[in-house]
Amino acid sequence: MWSFGSRYVSENEAEFKVWHPFDRDIELKLLTSKRTVPLEQEDNGILAATARVARNELYMYRVGNSLFPDPASHYQPDGVHGPSMVVDHSSYSWRNEGWKGRPMDEYILYELHVGTFGEKGTYMDVLPKIDHIRNLGITAVELMPISQFPGRRNWGYDGVQLYSPQNSYGETGDLKRLVDTFHGAGIDVVLDVVYNHVGPEGNYLPIFGPYFTKKYSTPWGKAINYDDSYSDMVRKFIVENALYWLSEFRFDGLRLDAIHGIYDFSPRHILEEIEDAAEGLSQETGRNVNIIAESDLNDPVLVQSKERCGFGLAGQWNDDYHHAIHAFLTGERNGYYSDFGRFGQITRSLKNGFVYDGVYSEYRKRTRGAPLMAVPLNRLVVYSQNHDQVGNRAGADRLTSLVAVEKVKAAASLAVLSPFTPLIFMGEEYGENAPFNYFIDTGDRKLARAVREGRSREFMNFGMKYDLDPNNPEMFEQSKLKWGRMDTKSGKAMFNFYRDLASVRKTIGKRRMALHSVSSPAENLIRISYGKDEKLDVFISLSNGKISLEGIVPQGSKVLFRSGWRDYGGTLEPSGQTAVEIEPFESIVSSPP
Repeated sequence: MWSFGSRYVSENEAEFKVWHPFDRDIELKLLTSKRTVPLEQEDNGILAATARVARNELYMYRVGNSLFPDPASHYQPDGVHGPSMVVDHSSYSWRNEGWKGRPMDEYILYELHVGTFGEKGTYMDVLPKIDHIRNLGITAVELMPISQFPGRRNWGYDGVQLYSPQNSYGETGDLKRLVDTFHGAGIDVVLDVVYNHVGPEGNYLPIFGPYFTKKYSTPWGKAINYDDSYSDMVRKFIVENALYWLSEFRFDGLRLDAIHGIYDFSPRHILEEIEDAAEGLSQETGRNVNIIAESDLNDPVLVQSKERCGFGLAGQWNDDYHHAIHAFLTGERNGYYSDFGRFGQITRSLKNGFVYDGVYSEYRKRTRGAPLMAVPLNRLVVYSQNHDQVGNRAGADRLTSLVAVEKVKAAASLAVLSPFTPLIFMGEEYGENAPFNYFIDTGDRKLARAVREGRSREFMNFGMKYDLDPNNPEMFEQSKLKWGRMDTKSGKAMFNFYRDLASVRKTIGKRRMALHSVSSPAENLIRISYGKDEKLDVFISLSNGKISLEGIVPQGSKVLFRSGWRDYGGTLEPSGQTAVEIEPFESIVSSPP
């Protein structure tokens, strides 16, 4: 039973439900059928109606003297300010009904922005590249947010209609086909959702009810009302939204954006409620459903089991690991990178998960985080690049534009061959060097100026000058992947490297991953040993010079992988013989005798 939005109940009849707890003049306007329908009061401030409708009926709600789209619209064909459309979700025939999804410990994630992934920027534009993603060895794709946002250009974090897939990307059936096709290729699809705020333009939620609270504020807008008056129905709106994406579109998991911006002091946190609902769906359908949080808190409660009084989420992002690697390789020490840059922080993270796990942060001027304790490290998602760490730079530089290719490969090795769950940012696999700018699309000049000035102030903290205009269409065009680079010699070599890196991770396997140790047998050399009886050793050099491996690598060890091989753009001929030295910033995987 759904509490919000519109649904067909028969071929020519639909049910409409809207939460409107206050006594205001409101009625349903069927625009295609050109009729007005009165709404009847149900429990908890829900107003409802059942009416005869046309196929793909367009409708709005009249509140007072104005018309507004449905807060739980399933599709906005004309954008955030236009009418909503009744969607027949039963019209799509799923081809991969038996897909049950993967557990989190099988994930090699690939972060993808639909609008810039292909030239047309649509769901259908992604389809021809699914073989590329599968051949890379990816097991799960993470789509950046797709809830309806203003205009045609946006990262997705300014969505305002949380139930409506972005119209400029395609129709609801196109999105289902995309998910379905990924499943046919053996790939999970995780959706990035935003439950800490909604965007400013087209946000009509306050017209209908107290969806927001003044008790808290976020850096991005009003805080969503999870624990103030009338919050019960707001919580229901969010939990049902999570289930909507997981059931109607069959996403295999959700990535919850910036949960440190979700304020909830209820006895049962909204994240627990989302996890419980997802777990219920999993038990009902037999599917694996993974809820992953992005968090700046380094708080293990998110992923600790419910038996240990945790929320029981499948995973959370680990920015510390990225920052430790990035600061060491680039030498950057501005902003939050001032807390990082030491080799020992990388090995500390490999051993403990977080760098700051109850440790004082000079940048924040307070103690940050807590120890993971009994939480497996594969519950943390790591990356050498992602949309935030590229796009939230003044120049939106990818790592390929900042350091030599050997360092790029070292960073990738540290992510993919780590005991964590790795994520690759689209284009990273072939050495894409186009920026991933921050971009928006608004006709509101005041809003455009406010965004530009806000970004400028933000970068002052990093000692960077920002004089770009996110509302300029060129910012979006520059950010599109340049797929021609994939066909270059260097692009093919980099793809081969990432492909084989993913293959080696799968060779290490879940059983060996669970048993690992981390050491530094020489200065700026990392060794990760996996397994007990059938061990595999990963060596990653972060040194500017060659390091002798005599006395470190046992005689008779067989080399399975070297990032310095010619196939990957290096200078070494492929050989399985015992490695006697490691090149600067090289990674080696070997099997002891």
